[in-house]
Amino acid sequence: MTTTTANTLPNLAHRILGSPPVRVTLLGFIFVIMMSLNNDVMTSYAGEPVKAVLHIIALAIAGFAVYLGYAYFMEKRVVSELALPGMGRQLGLGLLIGAILYAACEMILMALGIYRIVGLNPLSYMVPAMAMALSSSVYEELLFRGVLYSSVEQWFGSWAALVVSSLVFGLTHLMNPQGTVEGALFIAVEAGILLAGAYMLTRRLWLSIGFHMAWNYTQSAIFSSIVSGNDAQQGLIRSTVNGPDWLTGGSFGVESSVLALLLCTTTGIVMVVMAVKRGKIVPPIWKRSA
Repeated sequence: MTTTTANTLPNLAHRILGSPPVRVTLLGFIFVIMMSLNNDVMTSYAGEPVKAVLHIIALAIAGFAVYLGYAYFMEKRVVSELALPGMGRQLGLGLLIGAILYAACEMILMALGIYRIVGLNPLSYMVPAMAMALSSSVYEELLFRGVLYSSVEQWFGSWAALVVSSLVFGLTHLMNPQGTVEGALFIAVEAGILLAGAYMLTRRLWLSIGFHMAWNYTQSAIFSSIVSGNDAQQGLIRSTVNGPDWLTGGSFGVESSVLALLLCTTTGIVMVVMAVKRGKIVPPIWKRSA
C-alpha cells in the first residue's frame, strides 16, 4: 500500500505538469520573463553590439536548457523536437529559405522602383541585428511552436494547434512600437502558417528557427527595414522606400505587404500539404481514443 502510493504520487505530478494547460502556463511564464531579459540586454548594450550578441547567445542556451530541463524532469519525456541528428541540415535549410523569401520581397520592390539603394554602410552595421534575430527566433519558436503549438496539438490536434498558435503569435505583435491590427493579422497568416508548417513537417524546431532567424536578420542587417512594427535600424544598405502600403507594408514593415503574404503563405501551405501526405497530422485526442 505504501509503495503503491509513493509511486503513484510522482506519476500523478508528472502527468499534471505535462498537461497542456499547466505546461503552457508555467513554461510560457518562464519564457516571457526570459524574453524580457533579452530585451533588457539589447537595450543595455545598444552601443556594444558584440557584447549584446554574446549575452543573447548565453540567454539562448539558457532558454534551451529550461525547455530541455522541463521536459526531462517534469514531463519525463525525450525532447525529439530538439534532437541533434539532422539539426545542421534543417537549420541551414531554414536559414537559406528564410533569407531568400525576404530578399525576394525586396527584389520585387526594387524591380517596381519602390525600394531604391542609395549607398552602403560599413559591414559593422550588420552586427547589432544578430542579437535581435537570435533572440526572437530561439525564444519565439520555443514558446509559440515548442510550447503552445505542441500543447494544443496534444489535446485538440494539429489543425487546432495551427490556428491557435498562428493567431496568438500574430496578435502578440500588436505590442510592438508601430504594431497594427492589419500587420498582426498578416503575421498570423503568413508567418503562422510558415513556421507551424515547418514544425508539422519535420516535428522539430530547427527549420522554423532557421526561417525566423534568417528573415529577421536579412530584413534588418542587410536591407535596413522595419521588423514587424519595431523601429528600423541601419544595416548594410542605405535606401529609400516610396510606394503604397499594400506593397511596402507601411509602418509595420514588409510583413504587412501582399508580397510577404503571398510568398510566405504559399511556402507554408506547401509544407502543410507535405505534412499531410507524409501522415504527420495528429488528430484530436478524442479521435485517437476512438
